[in-house]
Order: sequence, then C-alpha cells, then structure tokens
Amino acid sequence: GVEGPEEASARWEASFRWQCVEQPIGQRLFRRFLAGAAAELAAPGALWEGLEELERCERSERPRAAAALRERHLEPQASLPCPFLSQTARKGEAG
Repeated sequence: GVEGPEEASARWEASFRWQCVEQPIGQRLFRRFLAGAAAELAAPGALWEGLEELERCERSERPRAAAALRERHLEPQASLPCPFLSQTARKGEAG
C-alpha cells in the first residue's frame, strides 16, 4: 500500500539516526556538512556538538555545562539560537 506521512517520517528518522548518528563516518560527514553549510545550519551543528560535550562531562560539571548550553542556544538572547526546536524543548520541560 501507500505509505502515510507517519510511516515515512518514522522511516526517515530511523534512517537518519542510523546513517548520521550511529555510524561514525556518517556522523563525521554530516557534521562537516553542517559546518560548511549556510549560516542557518551553524546553530544545529553547534548544539549537537554541545550536547555531546555535555554527555562527556563529569557529573559534577554537568549543571554548569548545561546552563552554558541553554544560554548559548535556547534563551531568547542566545548567540546561536535554535528556533526550530519546540517551545517545550527550549524550556527544558519533559514531554
């Protein structure tokens, strides 16, 4: 049958995750794409890098690193804002 939008979205998301997140070469190539692409893609690339740095932080350093990440990407006056994120994501609420 014909694939609906939900199925297509789920398939694309799984493909993206496998190719650009789970595969080291895919991750490296996608990051290079983000770094070399237009200015509007600088924020997503920097956010991704910041989130990975946050995961590598010592537990005691995480609150400070998370606050810096939020200030850089999620606050209204952010230097590299990410307006594509939902309001819930920008507020840091579960959901």
